[in-house]
Amino acid sequence: MRKLAVDKLPAVCDELRKYIIDVLSERPGHLGASLGAVELTVALHYVFNTPDDRIVWDVGHQAYSHKILTGRREAFHTLRQFGGIGGFPHPEESAYDTFIAGHASNSISAALGMSTAFEIAGEGGRHVVAVIGDGAMTGGLAFEGINNASIDPNNLLIVLNDNDMSIDRNVGGMNRYLVDITTSQTYNHIRYEVYQRLLKLNLISEDRRENILRFNNSLKALINRQHNLFEGFSIRYFGPIDGHDVGDLVKKLGDIKDMKGPKLLHIKTKKGKGYKPAEQSATVWHAPGRFNKDTGQRLLPERTNEPQLYQDVFGHTLVELAEKDQRITGVTPAMPTGCSMTYMMKAFPDRAFDVGIAEGHAVTFSAGMAKEGMIPFCNIYSSFLQRAYDQVIHDAAILKLHVVLCLDRAGLVGEDGVTHHGAFDLAYLRPIPNVIISSPLNEIDLRNLMFTAYKTDRGPFVIRYPRGKGELRDWQNEMELLPVGRGRRLREGTDVAVVTIGPIGNVARQAIEAAAEEGISAAHYDMIYLKPIDAELLHEIGRRYSRIITVENGTVVGGLGTAVMEFMMEHGYTPRVQRIGIPDRFIEHGSIAELYNLCGMDAPHILEAIRSLVGQKGGQA
Repeated sequence: MRKLAVDKLPAVCDELRKYIIDVLSERPGHLGASLGAVELTVALHYVFNTPDDRIVWDVGHQAYSHKILTGRREAFHTLRQFGGIGGFPHPEESAYDTFIAGHASNSISAALGMSTAFEIAGEGGRHVVAVIGDGAMTGGLAFEGINNASIDPNNLLIVLNDNDMSIDRNVGGMNRYLVDITTSQTYNHIRYEVYQRLLKLNLISEDRRENILRFNNSLKALINRQHNLFEGFSIRYFGPIDGHDVGDLVKKLGDIKDMKGPKLLHIKTKKGKGYKPAEQSATVWHAPGRFNKDTGQRLLPERTNEPQLYQDVFGHTLVELAEKDQRITGVTPAMPTGCSMTYMMKAFPDRAFDVGIAEGHAVTFSAGMAKEGMIPFCNIYSSFLQRAYDQVIHDAAILKLHVVLCLDRAGLVGEDGVTHHGAFDLAYLRPIPNVIISSPLNEIDLRNLMFTAYKTDRGPFVIRYPRGKGELRDWQNEMELLPVGRGRRLREGTDVAVVTIGPIGNVARQAIEAAAEEGISAAHYDMIYLKPIDAELLHEIGRRYSRIITVENGTVVGGLGTAVMEFMMEHGYTPRVQRIGIPDRFIEHGSIAELYNLCGMDAPHILEAIRSLVGQKGGQA
C-alpha cells in the first residue's frame, strides 16, 4: 500500500469498507466503529513504518481494517470464531498488534510507556501513536496517561478519533467539550508558519520547546478566545479535521509526526461511515449480527416464546422495584443498552445514570448515594469491575454501604474473548469483608436476589449472572426473599454430591440426570451464595459424602471449589473434591458451547467427572 500514490488511497478505503461489510454481514462482529476508522487506519499505515513504529488501538473494535491490512485478509472470515482471529488486537496474533485492546482508555498509558522505552534504548526515532476513540476519553486512565505525558520527555502522538459515540451516545463534560471545541484556521496557519521559520533558524531546541509551546498556547487563546484543555497539559493540539479525508490525514500526520514532544491530532469521524443503515443508527449497528448487506435488513432469529435475556430480566425488575421505592437508583458505566439500564432510564430518567467509561467512578458514585440513604443498583460487566476493585473495597465495603453490584456477563461470554470473559469475580470478591456474593440459578432467582439485595442493608450485595438467555419462559414471579447465606438441596443422591452456584447449575443438572440413567445417584446442591456460604448445608455434604464435585462458571482458583475445600479441611472432613470451572489460564474466543467443551464445563464432561469419581476406590461415607 505504501507504494501507491496518495490519490489511490481513497480506492483502498472503499475496498476495505466493502470487504468489512461483505464479511460481517455473514460473520457477526463490531461493524460501526471499524467502518468509521477506515481512512484513519489507511493513513496511519501509509505514513508510519509499522510494525517498527507502534500503533496502540483503543478501543480495539475499531481495528478491523487494521487487521485486514496487516496480513489477515484471508483469515478475516474466521473473525471471532473458535480457532480464528480475535475481535480485538492482540500481540500474540500479529506483530502489528502492539498491545491488548479489549476494553478502553489504556492506549495513552501503554503508548507512553513504549515511547519512553524507545527513548531509554536510544531508539527515539521510532514513532508511537495512541489511537483513542469510541468514548474512551471518558475513562480516568486516559487522563492519568495525558498527565504523565505532559511532564516526561517523549514524542508520543495521540490521535483522538471523535465520533460522539461509544456503544451508546457519549455522555459527560468531556463529550460536550469535544463537541464545542474549535480551532481557528488563522491560528493554525500562523502557528505553522512561525514553527517553520523558527525551525529553519535553528531557534527551536529541546530546552526551548516548553517556551515555544507556551507561546503557541497563548497565541491560540488570544485568537480563539478560549483555552484548550489538551494544551493546558502542554500537549500540542491539532484539529479537529475531517477523519474521512484520507489525503488530508496523510498530509497532517506527515507534518506532525517528527515534531518533538507530545501532541494530539483531533479527528472527527462518523460511526458506520459508508453504510447508510449504520450511519443512521450507530447503537443498533455497533454489533448488528447477521444482515442483508444490500437491503440493510438485520437477519434476527425468529422470535418465539423463548426465555428472556438475563439483562432484560434485570432491567424490567429494576423498574418494578424503583416503582415501589424512590430511593432506588440505577448506575452504569457506558453500557445502558448492553445491560438494559435503558428501561430504568426511560421510566425514571432522574434516577438512572450513565457515567461514561468510568467503572471506578461508577462504584464510588454509587457509594456516595448509598451514604446518603439511596439504594443504587450499579450494573457493570464482570470483567470491567476489575477496574473498580479498589473502589469496591475502600469506598463501599469498609463502610458497609448498601450498594447492589449487578455483574452482567459473568463467566465465559463467547466470541468477545479473553478480555471480556467474567472469569475472576467470584475469586477476587470473596476475600473482601462485608460483601455478600450471590448468583441465581435462573431468572426467578435473579428477581428474588434483586429483591433480597434491595431489602438487605448489610454492605455491598453482589449478584452475578451470565450473558444470554436464561431457562424459563414464565419468569415474572411475585418476588420473595432468599435468606442470605442459605443454599438448597435440589436433588437427593447417595454416590456423589454435585455442588454448584449460578446458572451453570442447569448444565450440571443435565449431567446428573444422565448419570441417573446409568445407575449413578448424584445429589445436587445449589449454594446461591458464595459469601456467606451455607455452613449448615456444607456440614450435611461433609457428613454424607466422600466424593464431591463443584461446578462454577468462574476460575477454579479461589472460587466456589476452593471455598468448599477450605470448609471441609477446616471442619475435619476428608472427601475427594474435584473442581470444575474455568482453568487457570486465559481462555480464547468462541461460542459458549465450544468454550464450555474446551474448559470441561459442559454436560458430557461433568458426566464423565461423575463417572470417574464414583469409579474411584471408596464410596458413601
